Amino acid sequence: MLQVPYSSLERDRPLVRIPFTIFAVGTVMLPFGGLLICLTVTLMYHYDDATYTHCEVRNYLPSISSAISRVPERYIWRGFIGLHSAPRYLGAAAYFTFYYRHFHSRILELLLSVVTLLLSLIENTGLLVLTYVGSTETYEVHKYGFIAFIGSSLLYMVTTLRLWYVIQRHSLHSEEVTSYRWKLRLFLFNIFCCACAFYFFRRHNKFCEHGVYTLFALFEYLVVFSNMAFHMTAFWDFRGKAVMIATPTEDKRY
Repeated sequence: MLQVPYSSLERDRPLVRIPFTIFAVGTVMLPFGGLLICLTVTLMYHYDDATYTHCEVRNYLPSISSAISRVPERYIWRGFIGLHSAPRYLGAAAYFTFYYRHFHSRILELLLSVVTLLLSLIENTGLLVLTYVGSTETYEVHKYGFIAFIGSSLLYMVTTLRLWYVIQRHSLHSEEVTSYRWKLRLFLFNIFCCACAFYFFRRHNKFCEHGVYTLFALFEYLVVFSNMAFHMTAFWDFRGKAVMIATPTEDKRY
């Protein structure tokens, strides 16, 4: 059979093209939806077990670790985070390229861009560790995964805000100014929720009061949701851009 080369028009056409706004929102909605499903299933079928504390006082909400540690919630959460992680790594690379184009001639900001990339990779890896190693399986590994996730998340927000402070000062685009302002608001809200969660967790362990662990769980949810919202600001950062998979350009020499 005679073989002929593909038409360059057909061969070089993009196979997949997704607007980055949809890509960013979809990536964030995966853990958001997964967590809501896990919390719903836990409250419906494992309420007593999930809300039990060592103090044996009244509690009305499970912690996130408790909500994702049982079956089938464990596998639901792992599935959603598994789908979420690959786009997050891709997003980290996209942000680094974005920063490099802005700061290739500014050494301090370029170094900070590298640090931001590393923090993003650690944050996503920490999330994978605490997801796939449950608190009821290997507590120490789960704990250090959680510490890595929270610590790198906060530092990532700080370095990102610094970079975007410089960007929006010299920007002529309203989207970049809007993105910086929302990043700042969400960071401050995240810090407030982290402080409240820490306070109620320590108070619960010290005094064993009714309902205090519920307040810890509530602020723990808000910490995670505000973190998700911070990452969703990519909606403004990459507006007009697209994630594309295409075949390589065909050599015209036959």
